[in-house]
Amino acid sequence: MSDKKIYLSVIMPAYNEENHIKDNLLKTSEIISKFVKKYEIIAINDGSADNTKLKMEEASVEDSRIKYISYEDNKGKGYAITSGVNQANGEYIAFLDSDLELNPSMLRYFLKALQATDADIAIGSKMHKKSKLDYPLSRKILSFGYFIILKLLFNLNIKDTQTGIKLFKGSVIKPICHSLTTTGFAFDIEILATAAKKGYKIIEMPIELKFLRDRSEKSRFSPKIIFKIFKDTLKIKKTLRNK
Repeated sequence: MSDKKIYLSVIMPAYNEENHIKDNLLKTSEIISKFVKKYEIIAINDGSADNTKLKMEEASVEDSRIKYISYEDNKGKGYAITSGVNQANGEYIAFLDSDLELNPSMLRYFLKALQATDADIAIGSKMHKKSKLDYPLSRKILSFGYFIILKLLFNLNIKDTQTGIKLFKGSVIKPICHSLTTTGFAFDIEILATAAKKGYKIIEMPIELKFLRDRSEKSRFSPKIIFKIFKDTLKIKKTLRNK
């Protein structure tokens, strides 16, 4: 398969996901193959302390359309995504959370909407009136609180920047990723705020989100991580003001 003919690249970052990552990568490939012929999946092992890298390697052996990138130190989701974008060859590039709480099949509709509206970026939105959500109240409160802060700081005409499924024209996202200053969870807002400032058209899409993790499992959003997200957000505001 010629890299130049790849239509869709799907970037899937993962950290300590040995129990799910192999099956999720293979499932993602199976789903995408139903509506895209030429595609690649780029998994990124963001310095996991478990066997995530091994499971990614096993998936890539079973399915040649699955590639992976791995490094030893945990550098953050933004760094992982950027690493994947740098290696992507697709005309369109998607970000997808590797836990598959968001079904890859939604990318079919994202692609259609992007082409029908001549938009540059399509993002999943938990606040879209047609979205169907099944996840903890604590996550809903956190999302709404962050939305309020982003509205006050950036005045973006976007209701949700953090949902883990997004689709970009490759020609749009690659140069933006080259200039990112944030490597953690706040990287989404830097990408979208930069894109808005450059005049790119962004549309929000309805999603179906189903919380798949054990409710007793330790949250990925500890107070320390939440504080860092807000700190990075303020840094992004300052960076964009100076550009």
